[in-house]
Amino acid sequence: MTIPKDSKIYVAGHRGLVGSAIVRRLESGGYTNLVVRTHQELDLLDQASVNTFFESEKPEYVFLAAAMVGGIQANNTYPAEFIYENLMVQNNVMHAAHKEGAKWFCFLGSSCIYPRDCPQPIKEEYFLSGPLEKTNEPYAVAKIAGIELCNVYNQGDGTRFVSVMPTNLYGPNDHYDLAKSHVLPALIRKVHEAKLRGDSELVVWGSGKPYREFLYVDDMADACIFLMENGVEEGMYNVGVGEDVTIRELAETVMDVIGFQGQIVFDASKPDGTPRKLMDVSQMTGLGWRSTTTIRRGIDLAYKDFLKQSIST
Repeated sequence: MTIPKDSKIYVAGHRGLVGSAIVRRLESGGYTNLVVRTHQELDLLDQASVNTFFESEKPEYVFLAAAMVGGIQANNTYPAEFIYENLMVQNNVMHAAHKEGAKWFCFLGSSCIYPRDCPQPIKEEYFLSGPLEKTNEPYAVAKIAGIELCNVYNQGDGTRFVSVMPTNLYGPNDHYDLAKSHVLPALIRKVHEAKLRGDSELVVWGSGKPYREFLYVDDMADACIFLMENGVEEGMYNVGVGEDVTIRELAETVMDVIGFQGQIVFDASKPDGTPRKLMDVSQMTGLGWRSTTTIRRGIDLAYKDFLKQSIST
């Protein structure tokens, strides 16, 4: 499918982890008519403002990467905000895009929409097949509603809404607030600070035994543009690496990249979350796409971005 390079493309959440990666990938692919708005310019929680924006701009392709996100601690601390804000943003943007006739829409979901005790690796068909993980249930419920809204809109004429389920993402423009961030950016900051202090130990939440899969965010962005350019019109697609590591192995890799020589101490009083979340990515590989960034290379790139952020602040 050939998409004109001057097609109007709106990226919601262009300053965030995923949105900024999508913008980088579109620009490197030669797309010249990108539409972006800061939160100050367009509040996606405000339905009237979103409707006015879509009526005026009428983007042909839309990537919804704006969301309230965070790790276990953030989900436990702000459950109402996680479900309310994500529902409002995705409902406003998707409804306006549908009403104004967007040619193609990419909804960014999350692997947490799958049941806690899912068979591994997780196939798209396991969606809604069991209870969710309690530590991120409000966020997951919002994303599930978004997937269902995409499915309903696709039952109409000419609508092409695609839902993409990424595994755990990391990379440039991640946030490193220990109270809100996911496990990998939190580890990068904790290891960096432990090294600066000359600590002999690194305290890591949980047992270290759960398995997690990590995808460099630029690979995620490449997958989204791949789906757009290949004319994929509907459905739900897992995007990941297809292999995982334990939290212990992850922490050891971060320590090695940063050069911290201390010992790991696990705080078993803190929650582990889901025991394992390995994505089945056979749909994407069947279409001809696969990730290319190794986890060590990705962590090295993410750490360089963290250092840039630290210097700038």
